[in-house]
Amino acid sequence: MLMSFVFGFLSSLILFQPVTTQSVADVVSESRLSERLSELGQYGALSDGGVTRQAFSDEDVAARDYIRSLMQQSGLSVRLDAAANLIGRRPGTSEGLPAIALGSHIDTVPEAGLYDGPVGVIGALEVIEVMNALNLETRHPIEVIVFTDEEGSMVGSRAMGGKVDAGILETRVQSGFTVKEGLMRLGGTAEALSSAALSPNQTKAFLELHVEQGGVLENAGATIGIVEGIVGIRWWDVTVQGVANHAGTTPMKGRRDALVAASRFVLAVQAAALDTPGRQVATVGRIRAEPGAPNVIPGKVTMSLEIRDLDEAKIGAIFKDLQKAAAHIEEETETTFEFSPIDADTRAAFTDRKVREFLETVARGLSVDYLSMPSGAGHDSQNLADRVPIGMIFIPSRGGISHSPNEFSKTSDIKTGVTMLAESVLLLDREDW
Repeated sequence: MLMSFVFGFLSSLILFQPVTTQSVADVVSESRLSERLSELGQYGALSDGGVTRQAFSDEDVAARDYIRSLMQQSGLSVRLDAAANLIGRRPGTSEGLPAIALGSHIDTVPEAGLYDGPVGVIGALEVIEVMNALNLETRHPIEVIVFTDEEGSMVGSRAMGGKVDAGILETRVQSGFTVKEGLMRLGGTAEALSSAALSPNQTKAFLELHVEQGGVLENAGATIGIVEGIVGIRWWDVTVQGVANHAGTTPMKGRRDALVAASRFVLAVQAAALDTPGRQVATVGRIRAEPGAPNVIPGKVTMSLEIRDLDEAKIGAIFKDLQKAAAHIEEETETTFEFSPIDADTRAAFTDRKVREFLETVARGLSVDYLSMPSGAGHDSQNLADRVPIGMIFIPSRGGISHSPNEFSKTSDIKTGVTMLAESVLLLDREDW
């Protein structure tokens, strides 16, 4: 076992060899990356430096036209699939080989920053610029993908992963359009969504460069995160039933206060996540007390419960512990708890082991400090994992801030991420596996 590990490690070191005497890192342009991120940020720009560019909005339409123009300037052939995914393709030299795909999304949440999603798209286009500048040909075609509506329905990546359901077209997103209406605005074909699904052997691998959206890399002093997988997410509505009564005339010892019981449960959620070994997180993000008057003891509380982890079994175990904690609180406060699963669960999606090994090989070859880590946020790549080997590269987010105008990643870190991405593509292109 030890000898096998050593041989594999040494082999991975030998695999990383620059394809040209001029370094890829020397060609990756910080100024071009910065300029393009700034230009993209003008579509939906806010006065505080942030951006609102929700899927299917006028700003989204205009931003996609801008990306299309960059694709064409780089010599890519551009097409839309039925889910309105924008796809630029650079041909390979060997006929019939599957594509190596890169990309992310450019739609945003309201009052967002300039980096979540766009770094992966602008970074993928920079990989094409590098290959063009170095006159590099690849055996495999290279595709740059801009997925549709990542921040809402994820219809683009879900369609490409064969995960669309009948109800998705009537989902109304934050820009006010239904998905069906939005796809029509972008040039998609709602009636033919299934045709967007990746077919067997169509894509060799999908790589997504992304900002971390957390503070793990910054706190660890690491430059790159190599993602082990994208966590599973499970949600519940939790209802606590007590008895509403007069806040002035009801003695403290005679109360059945639903909000007190709910508050104890919130602390139990925090304790369960902290006391369990691992990187799992658990959150109560919404809470409402009824009747909501200052002079009435709350008789009912409804709140959310979310648990995330790469290990689905651990999510289940933590939930069982919380059910036990709720039963104990019920007994002591004379209240009742009811858990209602929300039918919006996202199952964990692991990145491909072989792709991770390639990424680690490149990181070591570039002498980049990297950290293997899960992604606590959802990404388009998770919807492709059942159909194509996926890999993700994280770069640090200053202060761990995301989905905010204060979101920021250093251009030098973006350059490192793009260099990793480009070298990984070239390594994947050379290796048959």
